[in-house]
Amino acid sequence: MQNKRLLSLDILRGITIAGMIMVNNPGSWGSIYAPLKHAAWNGLTPTDLVFPFFMFIMGVSMYISYSKFGFKFSGSTFTKLLRRSLVLFAIGLFLNWFGLTCRGMSALRDADMNWFLRLWDAGFLHLEKWRIMGVLQRLALVSFGGSLVLLIFNQKLIPWLIGVILIGYSALMMTTNSLELSVENLAARVDLAILGDSHMYHISGIALDPEGWISTIPCIAHVLIGVMAGALIMGAKDNHLRIERLGLLGAVILMLGFLWDYAMPINKTLWSSSYVLVTCGLASLLLAVLIWLIDVKGYKAWTRFFETFGVNPMAIFVFAGLFANLISNIGFTTAAGKWVSLKGYLYADVLSPMFGDTLGSLVFALMFICFCWLMALPLYLKKIYIKI
Repeated sequence: MQNKRLLSLDILRGITIAGMIMVNNPGSWGSIYAPLKHAAWNGLTPTDLVFPFFMFIMGVSMYISYSKFGFKFSGSTFTKLLRRSLVLFAIGLFLNWFGLTCRGMSALRDADMNWFLRLWDAGFLHLEKWRIMGVLQRLALVSFGGSLVLLIFNQKLIPWLIGVILIGYSALMMTTNSLELSVENLAARVDLAILGDSHMYHISGIALDPEGWISTIPCIAHVLIGVMAGALIMGAKDNHLRIERLGLLGAVILMLGFLWDYAMPINKTLWSSSYVLVTCGLASLLLAVLIWLIDVKGYKAWTRFFETFGVNPMAIFVFAGLFANLISNIGFTTAAGKWVSLKGYLYADVLSPMFGDTLGSLVFALMFICFCWLMALPLYLKKIYIKI
């Protein structure tokens, strides 16, 4: 790990981005293997590890990046951080708008109106239909908040701040009876008041956004745990020592997370305190394993595929979102007079008859990942890193 870029970190980031793309793009949402589904409410599946792993990695990268200039806070640093966060939030809004417009255009494909009228009716400027929050929006908020803490706070106080956030959040949700999926949940009530019903994601008919405002609070603690892991990595020159430190951190917070589950259950939608600790613990342990495999044992032959994703994660994630919306809403009319999307045709007419519904759905997701990889490969080969 003596290179300028941490290969193990890039690989973990790449695995995470590939995982995000896979779970977001099955051939059919009705035919998915159980590990590729989110937990219905409380609980944890492999799919529930993808987003928190990326947030943990963001914290590690944050520490490494700011350590290059001694964590000095300045007006220019704040301006760059604010600009980056606003741009990231805006890109997330754009993806939501693009998906809304594509779905609307597809629904009006048989309407007797010209293309521009269909674009307008599809929601081109219908802001009341826009979902405001999302994955990139949450990353923007957490990156901004976590960076300010790292640059302004005494680093020795960060573990205490993490504890205050997690304990305070648990107390807030437990004392307001907000651990159940209902309209009375504090997260649902606050987000509904701030965002409005039409701007929110709905779960089982209830307006409760999994990337809402209240549940973003513990995400600050989440990214700060990643910051602590970054400090452990940069504070040791020997890879074996790095592995020991990450392994100890991961084991301790993983155990604490499972114990915390008895008070506040592991829950991704609420981003519960137990969920923060368990997922950060697993991410820390996995990073330790990757350091051992890649940097100690030298097993690097398998890493190039994931490194391609890892060095340009945001660009690939955005491309995947745009492409998924296009192939889901662009199609053609068959000889039988039935309209079918490009995605629907590939899955229903090719992959499902060949592999069966569920395996065909997984094969589609894997093909989607490979296509994204092919689009990202030229950037990797030319060492082009797209940064926001």
